Amino acid sequence: MASGHIAHCLGSLLSRRGSATVAISGGLHITGAELFDDVRRLAVGLSERGVCPGDVVAVVGFNSVDYMELLLAIPYIGAIIAPLNHRWSFEEATHALQLVRPSAFIFDGSYSSWALRLKESRRFSTIGLYLSMGDPVSTGLAANIVSLDHIKRSSRGSTAMEPVSAPRDVALICFTSGTTGRPKGVAISHTSLIVQSLAKIALVGYGEDDVYLHTAPLCHIGGISSCLAILMAGGCHVLIPKFDAKSAFKAIQEHRVTCFITVPAIMADLLYYARKDKISECKTVTKILNGGGGLSDELINGAYRVFIHAATFSAYGMTEACSSLTFMPINKPELEETNKLSNQSEGVCVGKPAPHVEIRIGRDGSNSSSPPMGKILTRGLHTMVGYWGNNTVDTLEPVRNGWLDTGDTGWIDRTGNLWLMGRHKGRIKSGGENVYPEEVELVLSQHSGVAKAVVFGVPDSRLGEKIVACVSIRDDWRWVDARAEHQGEGKEVSTQILHEHCRIKNLSRFKVPKIYYQWRRPFPVTTTGKIKREELKAEILACMHPRSNL
Repeated sequence: MASGHIAHCLGSLLSRRGSATVAISGGLHITGAELFDDVRRLAVGLSERGVCPGDVVAVVGFNSVDYMELLLAIPYIGAIIAPLNHRWSFEEATHALQLVRPSAFIFDGSYSSWALRLKESRRFSTIGLYLSMGDPVSTGLAANIVSLDHIKRSSRGSTAMEPVSAPRDVALICFTSGTTGRPKGVAISHTSLIVQSLAKIALVGYGEDDVYLHTAPLCHIGGISSCLAILMAGGCHVLIPKFDAKSAFKAIQEHRVTCFITVPAIMADLLYYARKDKISECKTVTKILNGGGGLSDELINGAYRVFIHAATFSAYGMTEACSSLTFMPINKPELEETNKLSNQSEGVCVGKPAPHVEIRIGRDGSNSSSPPMGKILTRGLHTMVGYWGNNTVDTLEPVRNGWLDTGDTGWIDRTGNLWLMGRHKGRIKSGGENVYPEEVELVLSQHSGVAKAVVFGVPDSRLGEKIVACVSIRDDWRWVDARAEHQGEGKEVSTQILHEHCRIKNLSRFKVPKIYYQWRRPFPVTTTGKIKREELKAEILACMHPRSNL
């Protein structure tokens, strides 16, 4: 039976956009015909150097045209691309490499030291091929290192070869961010990547007139899936090595960028830079897709003021589901639709499932909540093949009867919107009641003086767990502890004030934190910006134990 392949987009790109610019990086401009030829020559060159169907090829580097071509060229010959997070330490990267056992390692100049250490190590004997993105002389590893440009120029085989797939249709191993432990390698199929791309094209509205700025790294599933969506839509890619607000705005203005993706931190940086640099309006941007957490009302309003013609969408998803499961328009100009639901106490509304996604709520017998609440389960062509380990795929752990357990808890309203309550593992059991940290954090963050709040449970002899909140307050606000006196100046935050805020916001009494800590440092986060809740909890517990009154 014929199956899809992500490299099939090349033929359409050649016919529709052969003479048009489809990729820009610095002073480099690539046409559709050049991209088509580069990918096929690179695929042939990799095959000539011994990369076979089913082999894993690890890649590390910043965003570039080379990197984008590798996303197609490696799977083109039936091999599997495994992008390593460029924010990892070398030790974190070695864990991932031991998991996937690559036959080839491709790196850019910023990671030549990784290549040198791998070549000197006896633990990575499976790696028989080292290739550089860029000039190998500049990496300091010229001996036995070949550049991708050299491979493209010297490939001798026929570039008319057809794309082939790895066993079980695996195209990509994408690593989870690992909030509670070491990252896992998620094996994702060509089919999953294709249906995800088609969903983004249909729901966000990408087309061949779009100019897409790569704000997300190509080692994350959000960056990868959006890149493939733009390739399939025939749009133009603008690649900057890594995100910073100044470079992003320069690219937007220079290349008339029409679309990009964000997480809340990226949006906050863009809006801060726009205010600082007095950028009042950015008229070319028409589509923004946000993931990795909901945008606050402040960020939504700021985005609408700066990107005045942009339809902004929020997406909820995960690596194991090949990026986005649900989509929701926010401040979409054509429909004048806003996120009216997102601040209710029953969780966070994350929108409706994409057309190819089926979602249901799995409930256990003891859960009698109304509306029905339980584990968020999903099935369809978008779900992962499984977790990769020992050169094979394990599908047993998170999938039951075809349903993937997302690890999140939520409910579905009468109109089909999914409401997210929080993670199973982060759930707090206090006085026999279930409390989801994200719900409490959402309420606390609505206080004007709170910049960010992180909530978790700590052991308690009476309640089982009591709720603790670590609160970071805004720069122009003052924290008043129990021993100090309120000055009544208006810009004060205290335990008493936050208790009253929770009451006004109708947060159930059993959900209100019993203890508050002012947090003065940046919260510990993973490389994708997720809070390391357990690490924070351990630090707070270490502070609490000596204090008998707590």
